[in-house]
Amino acid sequence: MSSGSSSRYEDLLDIQQLLARYAVTITQGDIDGVVSVFTPDGTYSAFGDTYTLDLFPDLVAAAPKGLFLTGTPVLDIDGDTATGTQPLCFIDHSTHDMRIGYYSDTLVRTEDGWRLRTRRMTFIRRNGNHDSGIPHAFERTRL
Repeated sequence: MSSGSSSRYEDLLDIQQLLARYAVTITQGDIDGVVSVFTPDGTYSAFGDTYTLDLFPDLVAAAPKGLFLTGTPVLDIDGDTATGTQPLCFIDHSTHDMRIGYYSDTLVRTEDGWRLRTRRMTFIRRNGNHDSGIPHAFERTRL
């Protein structure tokens, strides 16, 4: 898992491609593709909760469908780990209503390349507030 001979530029490009794969696969409804960009213990946080990969199929199924348009991330790479922030504009396919915000990420280099360990969504509201979303936007059975 060592950075070995990879350069900072290769790491930047690899991470940018990984994050682009997230946006494209979730736009296409490809749940396996979305899951593949995370580490096996990866999580996604939004709506006041944190979701493990086993909950992704239900989470993605419950989410509105449309275009996930992401911007170039700001990344801080430190050896085999990284943190980043990536802007997001989501456009609902049926209404063309938009939601805007940003992802806050932690990433790790694995034997299969860079992967997301955590991804946290922050929404930007019309009033200027930044928050994690409406807790009841996605419901699941709690143990």
